[in-house]
Amino acid sequence: MKNVIFGILVVFFALLSCRGDEDDIQKIDQILNIYMKNSSGRDLFHKKKDSTFYTYSLNDDLADTDIASVTSSLKVTSDSLFYIEYIAGAKRIGLDTLDPDNKTYHSVITVSLRKAINNVPIDTIQEKLEIQYRRTPTVFEVSKVYYNDTLRFTKQPGGPNVVTIVK
Repeated sequence: MKNVIFGILVVFFALLSCRGDEDDIQKIDQILNIYMKNSSGRDLFHKKKDSTFYTYSLNDDLADTDIASVTSSLKVTSDSLFYIEYIAGAKRIGLDTLDPDNKTYHSVITVSLRKAINNVPIDTIQEKLEIQYRRTPTVFEVSKVYYNDTLRFTKQPGGPNVVTIVK
């Protein structure tokens, strides 16, 4: 009798642990790559190509405190192009969305660019980055990116989240 009850319990828990279709899984697509170039196409973060270059920092404008650094990484492609990789960390606030199955959130980040010539800082520029996200039952993704209130990126289905800022 114990074996029968044990067998029934094993089958019961096995059925509970089985997932439905893979459609039940929400795809997360929130990695954002930000390239910065000048009008001639030169990479502004690459200090070996010119004596003038930029370093950067990110601050969360929607955080509970005034100074809330946002984590990111300066990465480089195989073609030696530098870019900021932002994954997450800034506070997301829901925007007015009526459809509970299609919600929009946004983060607002101050980008501080410190210009240097021959490794000597000469100027700091503060600019605004707004990232909008779309959440549905099947996807959470970057949907739009604004830089200084100008739309710079709109998500294309299946495409990467890449923004190029020309300064």
